[in-house]
Amino acid sequence: MRKAVSRFLSKLKGEPYILQDCIQLKDLCGVFGERFRQLTRGWLRGFAFHRRDGAVLIGKHVKIKCAGNISCGKNLLIEDGACINALCRQGVIFGRNVSIGRNTVIDCTGVLRQLGESLSVGNCVGFSPGCFIGVRGSVRIGDNTIFGPMVSLHAENHVYEDLAVPIRLQGVVRKGIEIGSDCWIGAKATILDGVRIGDGAVIAAGAVVNRDVPGRAVAGGVPAKVMKYRGSRKEKEL
Repeated sequence: MRKAVSRFLSKLKGEPYILQDCIQLKDLCGVFGERFRQLTRGWLRGFAFHRRDGAVLIGKHVKIKCAGNISCGKNLLIEDGACINALCRQGVIFGRNVSIGRNTVIDCTGVLRQLGESLSVGNCVGFSPGCFIGVRGSVRIGDNTIFGPMVSLHAENHVYEDLAVPIRLQGVVRKGIEIGSDCWIGAKATILDGVRIGDGAVIAAGAVVNRDVPGRAVAGGVPAKVMKYRGSRKEKEL
């Protein structure tokens, strides 16, 4: 039974997927029952998407606004309590095998007079529970990047220099955020507007990233600084 399920999941995801022997049959049936219900919701609600190239799985209490702006590859999973506001200028694109964790918020527009730009998420990207993706400027995320719980991205900054004018009336700056492929963004990290994170970078838990991070760098702290590089001699010794 487990081998048959493993073969099915491997074919579905396009990569090896092997179930561990310790998983009991009743637990496996429970998981598949929940996945079937998610698939049914996704089939019904996915008709509102601009484009979908395969299965969409949607959990309970999921809110999706402006679904007509969403395009997705196969196997998009939106877990319980997630909220997606897809109202933006250039739409929202999810690649294949993207998972959006419980209670994650993707917010593309705050006020109607200032629509957000766009969100592009690559293949095999995972958002853990409680993430916040604030799409005001454009946000681009490469393939195989993973986000820990409660990571937040803020693609906008307020102008605040003029002491005679309330901050809310001074306007905003939107440079956008770019995160490369094969990155790991640790739990509760905050990525601010204008940041570019290179391929293969690691951001430590709790870091506040307000400047660019090179590829393969390991960065942490408040504000975040490069501590070392993956694959370096020091890294191997550790």
